[in-house]
Amino acid sequence: MKFLSQKLNVAITAGASGIGRTIAMAYAREGSSVFVCDNSDEFILSFKTENPDIFIQKTDISIFSEVESFFNAIERQVSSVDVLINCAGIAGPTANLQDVEPDEWDYTIAVNLNGMFYSLKSAIPLLKSSNQASIINIASSAAFFGFPLRSPYTAAKWAVIGLTKTLAMELGGEGIRVNAICPGSVSGNRIEQVIQADALEQDKTIEEIKELYVKQVSMKTFVEPEDVANMALFLTSDYGRYISGQAIGLDGHTEGLTNSL
Repeated sequence: MKFLSQKLNVAITAGASGIGRTIAMAYAREGSSVFVCDNSDEFILSFKTENPDIFIQKTDISIFSEVESFFNAIERQVSSVDVLINCAGIAGPTANLQDVEPDEWDYTIAVNLNGMFYSLKSAIPLLKSSNQASIINIASSAAFFGFPLRSPYTAAKWAVIGLTKTLAMELGGEGIRVNAICPGSVSGNRIEQVIQADALEQDKTIEEIKELYVKQVSMKTFVEPEDVANMALFLTSDYGRYISGQAIGLDGHTEGLTNSL
């Protein structure tokens, strides 16, 4: 199925691996011009090797000057950005709040929230030059629930929803749509690392924790990165032209979040 009726200029943060990479590939297949940043040398090398025609720049999303440099590099190549996908994020520490170190808290917020602000601030002038601009902020099903042992991550993701809805109000008059996609557990290395950390913290097996994650979803399954990419394509296409200010769950219906047996 083809979603896009025309070629778009698409900027994606943390686009060299995981969900971000899947989204980048989906837009590339649709014929879009894709611009990616990431902070991992390993992932960047792999991405460049497989996608030599896609622009990618090493960027620490938690440092404003580096994020600004990424969008300046885009501006030297195109006059506008039609789609911004804010995908950068980290899981943060797995611990009770009282055991979280201040630097762990600060870095989780720096990547998951401040980095999104830096990206939005840098990209909005380029988005305003488009006549079909759309922003997708990748949040989480944790933005709807409390999530024990994951307080910095959860706080940041709740903040992303508030940021999304506020920005939709600020930019709606200029025809710019802003939405958040809130995935549940997404198959891949990231969720496997989260499950392993939960199991270690609670002295449980990986299989026990994974079963718990699946049980709290009505459809009893994880979602796939391709599901997130397809939702992004839909929201930024003509099919989603009047969808804005929404936090859209993509999770098989999460009934609640707990990682404790």
